[in-house]
Amino acid sequence: MADPQSALPSEPTQRKLSSLAMVWRYASRYPVQLTIALCALFVTSATTIYIPWTFKSVIDRGFSHGSDMAHVDRTFYLLFAVVLVLGIATAIRFYFVSWLGERTVADVRIAVQNNLLNLTPRWFEENRPSEIASRLTADTGQIEMAVGTTVSVALRNAITGIGGIVSLFVLAPKLAGMILIGIPLTLLPIILLGRRLRTHSRTSQDRIADIGAMAVEVFSAMKIVQAFGQERREAQRFADAVTRSFAAAKRRIFLRALLTALFITLIFGAITLLLWSTVADVAAGRLSAGSLTAFLATSVLVSGAFGSLSEVYGDLLRASGAAERLAELLDERPEIAAPAKPITLPQPPRGTIEFDHVEFRYPTRPDVAALHDFSLSVAPGETVAIVGPSGAGKTTLFQLIQRFYDPSTGAVKIDGVDLRTADPAEVRARIAMVPQETVIFGATARDNLRYGRWDARDDELWAAAEAANAAEFLRKLPEGLDTFLGEGGARLSGGQRQRVAIARALLRDAPILLLDEATSALDAESERLVQEALERLMAERTTLVIAHRLATVRAAERIIVMSDGRIVEQGTHGTLVDQNGLYARLASLQFSEAA
Repeated sequence: MADPQSALPSEPTQRKLSSLAMVWRYASRYPVQLTIALCALFVTSATTIYIPWTFKSVIDRGFSHGSDMAHVDRTFYLLFAVVLVLGIATAIRFYFVSWLGERTVADVRIAVQNNLLNLTPRWFEENRPSEIASRLTADTGQIEMAVGTTVSVALRNAITGIGGIVSLFVLAPKLAGMILIGIPLTLLPIILLGRRLRTHSRTSQDRIADIGAMAVEVFSAMKIVQAFGQERREAQRFADAVTRSFAAAKRRIFLRALLTALFITLIFGAITLLLWSTVADVAAGRLSAGSLTAFLATSVLVSGAFGSLSEVYGDLLRASGAAERLAELLDERPEIAAPAKPITLPQPPRGTIEFDHVEFRYPTRPDVAALHDFSLSVAPGETVAIVGPSGAGKTTLFQLIQRFYDPSTGAVKIDGVDLRTADPAEVRARIAMVPQETVIFGATARDNLRYGRWDARDDELWAAAEAANAAEFLRKLPEGLDTFLGEGGARLSGGQRQRVAIARALLRDAPILLLDEATSALDAESERLVQEALERLMAERTTLVIAHRLATVRAAERIIVMSDGRIVEQGTHGTLVDQNGLYARLASLQFSEAA
């Protein structure tokens, strides 16, 4: 196992907060909640800025000669009201902003999943599912934090900072002007440092994704890891990945800490110098003590607001990187898609299959022809077995029939229609598949059976289970069809999993059946039960069988022998054995025990 290296698009050299535009598109779908959150945000900022003005009023009217205590009392009553409004507005802001964060993330996850479900198997062969899962979890978590917390904090601080600057100009225009002059000098080093932080933020995200991908890979193969005694190596490999992630995080954290320290030092240093220069104005009576107090309090709010902006900037960059990674998944387009005006397959379905001079090369192996000038016609209801050495092109036939790929030249047809002109969904609706490696989902037995036809009734499920020789063990499950089968069907044996797959194909009730060595690696009893179920499944269906066991081969009406992407022999079992060619050699090697 190699160290994880994602085949997904590589990281850009620079990243901008504009990557969050994708998140905004989803958040803006909820204008009512967005408006309430923004209104509450403005109210909290306005009330926060107003509080220092009450200090000015109290000091100027309550601590001067001839103090007006009645006015002071009214000011405190007003302050209590302002604090109450601040508390209520803060609660409203928190609720709706958090709601928007969760809802936006849910919509992004759904959109990404829907898009991924339309991509071709080739894309998933070139990109690790564990990396994709990391993007759907860790990256969407970053977006949830951004929408539900970071953006709100950033907007609140921006509004507070801008409103505070306006308030400072009202209180002391001269001092406020000096602050404005110093702001560009403060922001310039922060912007320059922030550019470096962008790259480190993305790198840190990628390293975290590598850890998740590695963990999924190892835990999924735990039996192999332990059987070969590789626990220590995998532990070291994981530790190395964690160390790389920590190193990337340290660089990011250091830059963020430096950014925050630089900002706060510059802001508070400037405020200290400015306040130092106001002492003479207060002494000369050009600035009241209350105005100075209010100016000081507002300056603290402004500096705190802009200081917090420097902290949340790093979070926004991380969220931007996460949004960018998710946007890459949303932007992926399937190579195989329905044409603008698909040709409808004829009704009722006949089940004919035709390969017409097909040439095909896998995109990842363009120098090798998986199929070369391949032609084959299968009549309705005919059972054709396909045999040949590994790499002969047997599995490629199934890939093309299901239109996971399109041929380079030639055509693949079902019921006379070129698959490139038809809707892939309609094509696949006419096909049932029983793979060699059965896929059982981490769900109930009922849901695994219903994968063949989701609207099937319980009596139809049991009828299919009976025909697949699966009803007996399904009835013995603790909760019957409602029993959870475990991840990958861990609670079932290999033969039981295969019979569930056959029952699923029976429910599909499709005119074309594809069997990919469906009885391989089974014990004799399981093979007998599975073979009986397959015979019922194959009845009156056009069937292509990638053959491995002799019983399946002998049951076929025709046997196609492939080598290097071509048909080299075809006929019945007896005629092919008599020819003493490739099939005879394969039969003597693979089926000697049965012979």
